[in-house]
Amino acid sequence: MAPTTTMSMMMDSPSDLQEFVMIQGNGVKGLYEMGLKTLPKQYIQPLEERMSMTNNKVVPQESIPIIDMSNNNNCEEVEDAICDAAEKWGFFQVINHGVPIQVLENVKDATYRFYELPAEEKVKYTKENSESKHVRYGSSFNPDAEKALEWKDYLSLFYVSDDEAIATWPHPCRDEALEYMKKSEALIKRLLNILMKRLNVSEIDETKEAFLMGSRRINLNYYPVCPNHDLTVAIGRHSDVSTLTVLLQDQTGGLFVRTEDRRGWIHVPPIPEALVINIGDALQIMSNGRYKSIEHRVTANGSKTRVSVPIFVNPRPSDVIGPFLEVLASGEKAKYKDVLYSDYVKHFFRKAHDGKMTIEYAKIS
Repeated sequence: MAPTTTMSMMMDSPSDLQEFVMIQGNGVKGLYEMGLKTLPKQYIQPLEERMSMTNNKVVPQESIPIIDMSNNNNCEEVEDAICDAAEKWGFFQVINHGVPIQVLENVKDATYRFYELPAEEKVKYTKENSESKHVRYGSSFNPDAEKALEWKDYLSLFYVSDDEAIATWPHPCRDEALEYMKKSEALIKRLLNILMKRLNVSEIDETKEAFLMGSRRINLNYYPVCPNHDLTVAIGRHSDVSTLTVLLQDQTGGLFVRTEDRRGWIHVPPIPEALVINIGDALQIMSNGRYKSIEHRVTANGSKTRVSVPIFVNPRPSDVIGPFLEVLASGEKAKYKDVLYSDYVKHFFRKAHDGKMTIEYAKIS
């Protein structure tokens, strides 16, 4: 079948497009490589979700904090900046964070290397074919629940142990993803210690550490060039369900976070060698709302391919999360009920991206 015929059929048939993108493992990368000139209708977002609409205005004069973590002469100032950012913005960037720059470059290169694999290799890691439930290659977010698809391919790697990762993660990116995760651990622990101190959690013992970061997942995200990019999104409005997320983004840009008044969006500009940190829903719940898990999104790009590599730092699936007793000790009323973390995560993944709606699952009405 000629490529143009295949393309025109896919543009009209949701089942043909799903077969090509999802089942055959071509992803949206495959659509881009076919020379697509028009965005398939399955990716066209409702008007209210497009960044070009007036209710989605960008606020250029605002920016999230950039924190230099090498300022050892004034540790208190750094700690205050981190906690203040977590309370007001829910997002901040860190520089001089201690993660080797070569490790960051290596994992970005490895991301491209995985996506350069032929579809018949990548398809081995889809939900239907993967030998491990901890390794998942896919496209969009939740195609079965979405009214419109998102312009993104992803490889999701849930960390269980080094041995399991070595045995099951794809070889083109396995070592680099594992190294990035390991080299980020000291930064993650330092951030959590700082954030806990303001919550009057004076010491993170092994039990508390396992509760805050007992499970981790790394995603290798790929956003190819998109035709009619202003009609779709790369990732829809959502907040993360993690304790913390540590994001490595390339120099393309496209990440936006909600303004404090929820009337607009702030671009998170790529800064060479920086990492973006954001508070997840789990920590918003644990802090009883003191730290904010903020809605964010990623725009599609009409001229450049983008990659990003987030590490999601989570409680264990078997943990019950709720406001820390230390936070409530002064008599503060709990805003969130105790929930089993695996139930909270399932609630997030069973629906389309829908802004901050997931947190309602844990709110005390």
